[in-house]
Amino acid sequence: MASPPRMTVSVRDARGSESDRLWIERVYRDYLDDLAPLNTGIFPALGEVGHREPDQIARWFGDPSACPLVIVKSAEPVGFAMVVRAAAGSGPGAREAGYRMAEFFVSRPSRGLGIGNFAAQLIFDRFAGRWEIVEYVRNPGAVNFWRRVLSAYTRGNFQERVVNGEVRQVFESGRSARSRQT
Repeated sequence: MASPPRMTVSVRDARGSESDRLWIERVYRDYLDDLAPLNTGIFPALGEVGHREPDQIARWFGDPSACPLVIVKSAEPVGFAMVVRAAAGSGPGAREAGYRMAEFFVSRPSRGLGIGNFAAQLIFDRFAGRWEIVEYVRNPGAVNFWRRVLSAYTRGNFQERVVNGEVRQVFESGRSARSRQT
């Protein structure tokens, strides 16, 4: 996987721009479409449970523990992520982690270029501390992506468990954590 030039990929807080929020709303269906074939049973059509995509996005932007982010390449949005500050006692790994990657998406035309890998590193450095990332075993693309990203980012210094059909990785992030892993 090729790494994009450092200067062309960035991550910004989507709460600062109405255009970023609208962009996330536009591509959110693509994100759900990517998850639908996995048959996890966790991603029903939003209309079936009384929600619409804009309602879900409004919850993200209204949650004080969430930070919706836009992944940008050459000044154009190409993906999004949502980082959540883990609440004490909110689930397995919560005692260990201060941050959780709740959502992560790179648009189809931008995949395979190293953008997601580099964006994840930027996010981990920005939100330095203890992290937890969870993927469903039925999503091998996500499991493989996060294993590659975390292996490179932490130099293999992360813990992984498979529990109830979920792959959970816990690790330390931030420039100081990375320098200690040398």
